[in-house]
Amino acid sequence: MANPEINLSTATRTNLLSLTRTTDLIARTQERLSTGLKVNSAIDDAIAFFQARSLSDRASDLTLLKSSIDLSINTVEVAAIGIESITGVVEQMKGLALAAKSDANAANRSRAAVQFNDLRDQIDNLSNDASFKGSNLIKGSSPNNLKVTFSEDGSSSLTVSGISSDASGLSVIAAAGNWGTDANIDGAINDLDSALSTLRSTASNLGSNAAVLSLRLDFTKNLINSLSEGSSKLVNADLNEESANLLTLQTRQQLGTIGLSIAQQSEQSILRLF
Repeated sequence: MANPEINLSTATRTNLLSLTRTTDLIARTQERLSTGLKVNSAIDDAIAFFQARSLSDRASDLTLLKSSIDLSINTVEVAAIGIESITGVVEQMKGLALAAKSDANAANRSRAAVQFNDLRDQIDNLSNDASFKGSNLIKGSSPNNLKVTFSEDGSSSLTVSGISSDASGLSVIAAAGNWGTDANIDGAINDLDSALSTLRSTASNLGSNAAVLSLRLDFTKNLINSLSEGSSKLVNADLNEESANLLTLQTRQQLGTIGLSIAQQSEQSILRLF
């Protein structure tokens, strides 16, 4: 036996449809409040969803580059610290040589020459120890070059060239003839003056590169923030607005329920007449 057809009055049907729409809107608003997003999938708004995804993906790629730039700054700074320490040692060696030249005592000059050679060994130690995460821009043999990429496609980058800054790279040789003659000492002083000039040039170059890297790091941070903010504007919900909407919809739902109840009571009253 077929089920009898259920006929609804116009007022009841209108109220039911209104309640259904209101219930759907409440569910959507609650989802926005729980996720913080007004666009949770492409179904909600395909254009906004994929535009936001594109901005977020680029921000993620730049975040990886930002970490690399940040570590590169540390590498350059460690090299600069090494150069500063080596410069201090070379200046100490020059002072030792000048003092030895003013002392005619051969034994004193010989002892000064030994100290000079010991300090020369410290130059090698400092240059080889100035590494960061396996990268050393000033080590004696085959210093590393540092390539830093700024853009996702690799079109923008900076290469910091390594400079050999050990005693051999600076052309600082061991004390000749135990500094028995002024000529031996003068030769050492000339080498040290040349080494100081090279070290100052290297320090300036490293400082310039560190400044460029710092600027690019700040630029990348700001770009990531802008991209993330742009993505958020496309998909994030205004929680204050959604909270107000939820209150309004809940009130509408209550009124709709009351309206449906009144419509049904009216229909029942009419039926009692028969």
